[in-house]
Amino acid sequence: MKILVADDDPVSRRLMQSILQRNGYEVVLTEDGLSACRALTNAHSPRLALIDWMMPELDGPSVCREVRRCRKDSYVYIALLTAKQSHADIVEGLEAGADDYLTKPCHPAELKARLLTGRRILGYEDRLVKSREDMRYRATHDSLTQLANRASILSNLRQAMETAAQRKCDLSVLLCDIDRFKSINDRYGHLVGDAVLGEVAQRLSRSIRRGDMVGRLGGEEFLVVLDGCGAGDLKSCAEQVCTAVSRTQICLLEHVLDVSVSIGATTFQGWRGDIPLEQLLRQADEALYEAKALGRNRVSVWGSSLLSSIPACALDSPN
Repeated sequence: MKILVADDDPVSRRLMQSILQRNGYEVVLTEDGLSACRALTNAHSPRLALIDWMMPELDGPSVCREVRRCRKDSYVYIALLTAKQSHADIVEGLEAGADDYLTKPCHPAELKARLLTGRRILGYEDRLVKSREDMRYRATHDSLTQLANRASILSNLRQAMETAAQRKCDLSVLLCDIDRFKSINDRYGHLVGDAVLGEVAQRLSRSIRRGDMVGRLGGEEFLVVLDGCGAGDLKSCAEQVCTAVSRTQICLLEHVLDVSVSIGATTFQGWRGDIPLEQLLRQADEALYEAKALGRNRVSVWGSSLLSSIPACALDSPN
């Protein structure tokens, strides 16, 4: 683990380095308070620090205050090193943001024990951060497919529409529905159906560009957001996604399945910026029903509609 030692006395600095290295630490050395501040507020900086109280540029308490002000991403455990022993000095150092206080010269065994306390506290923080990130991930991702869940993908789409409107550029959405998914569940069971959902999710993820987004709306429906894709490119982009799903069969244990998706596609024109999210989804949904009615495993783009020539009864089955 990295640890920073800030001390303007080269003898003390080297002695501390020797002790720490024998205890398995990777030591970063600085000789003044300003350098210590910079070292502790950079990316990948040490999270343990031994700071001498009296130093050029900035003293130890000033370094503590500056690190606490600037470092927001993760905690730095700081121990002040000093010959000062009065209660007033101890209070000043702790109020400045120090976590511990060691009197020079430090006994190696005491130093080791106090640093272990610091590492234990940092370990607690790491576990709390991981728990928070796990909770955030579970709140925003679908547990079966690991894609963004409905709330998350719709929130991301809304934000993308606002950005597109500000920049006056286009984006497109694809509403993808697995063809005849109910019959897969009925014939092979829900475990196979779940595996199909997972495989389709992976194929959709692999078929889009960096910067695009894909999420599961629910059931067998997925939403793809194509950033910067206008009406001129929409048909070909959507057909690439459609083909990526159906190109190869899905092999699940003893089952080999032909799986495809139908896609309803539409474009949000950023220069207009006056279409609400709900209307955009409604357009994609109408185009999806058209793709289903025309035979499935295909793309229909809203606005080039053939719906008027399709009997209403043909639009009743979502599968």
